[in-house]
Amino acid sequence: MRSESFRKGVKDGIPIGLGYFAVSFTFGMMAVADGLSIWQAVLISLTNVTSAGQFAGLTIIAELGTLGEMALSQFIINLRYCLMSFSLAQKFRRDESLVHRYIAAFGVTDEIFGISASQPGKVSAFYNYGAMCVAIPGWVLGTLAGAISGNLLPDFMMSALSVAIYGMFLAIIIPPAKQNKAVLAVVVAAMLISTLFKVIPFLSEVSSGFVIIITTLIVAGAAAYFCPIEDEKEEEGVHES
Repeated sequence: MRSESFRKGVKDGIPIGLGYFAVSFTFGMMAVADGLSIWQAVLISLTNVTSAGQFAGLTIIAELGTLGEMALSQFIINLRYCLMSFSLAQKFRRDESLVHRYIAAFGVTDEIFGISASQPGKVSAFYNYGAMCVAIPGWVLGTLAGAISGNLLPDFMMSALSVAIYGMFLAIIIPPAKQNKAVLAVVVAAMLISTLFKVIPFLSEVSSGFVIIITTLIVAGAAAYFCPIEDEKEEEGVHES
């Protein structure tokens, strides 16, 4: 039973691992460009496995932010994983030990949570292990490849790729923004608030770390209030994955 769950997790995790490789490749390049060593970038990815948190943290490191900014920004940005873990705890089989739950908690990402939550009925932690065994190496190896490339490529090519990074972010946010007006409003609001912190004299003195924190709190709070997501009815039945 456990081996079947593990194999299914590996199969479902392959697309996630491939996607992670592409995104973390960008992180690796940016980390090296901002002064981190290859192995520092890899260690960050191995111990964090969080795209938004890592990119935000990298900005704070590059601009010599404080540890307080780093801790608070990571807490706010990654708070969603706490909510995901609460939900996943109800999804796991009742006989799943705390040790298995703790190990699976390390690998809770948006995508792994998504495939776990979408499984009918109850899920074994070994399903998550299978997905983690593909997704986490994909994230770490992508960072390694990006960091090595950042050291080898000439400056003009790195400059060109740095522009392409913004194109990648646009490719991530445009499709959901087209389908959901709430997402579009969140994106536009975040852009406007960030711009205000750049152009208004007294706001421009605020460090990048606190800009991230303040923008996240304002936009996320407004979105939760004005555009709440309706709870979906959970499917009945038990499926021993």
